[in-house]
Amino acid sequence: MIPGGGQPDMQQLLQQAQKMQQDLAQAQEELARTEVDGQAGGGLVKATVTGSGELRGLAIDPKAVDPEDTETLADLIVAAVHAANENASVLQQQKLGPLAQGLGGMPGLGM
Repeated sequence: MIPGGGQPDMQQLLQQAQKMQQDLAQAQEELARTEVDGQAGGGLVKATVTGSGELRGLAIDPKAVDPEDTETLADLIVAAVHAANENASVLQQQKLGPLAQGLGGMPGLGM
């Protein structure tokens, strides 16, 4: 409600919602283009993901490859991808967090 008992301007609310929707779409596109890295084993395995979590690259140092111990290599890969996804999650919070908070302040759009 507007102070003084007036009703909120529906046109203004719709414009604000459309602006936030555009901002959210733009932030999501930026996340899809932005790459972040994660590593494991002191850098023996590095994973690159987009800000939206899509795996884009995996680099494995030859020192990490032991034909007798593929389990350790698999663990390093999983850890590197996990670390990259954690970094992507932080980036998502940075980009989308303020937008989600803005939506939460609009009547009927609480998140």
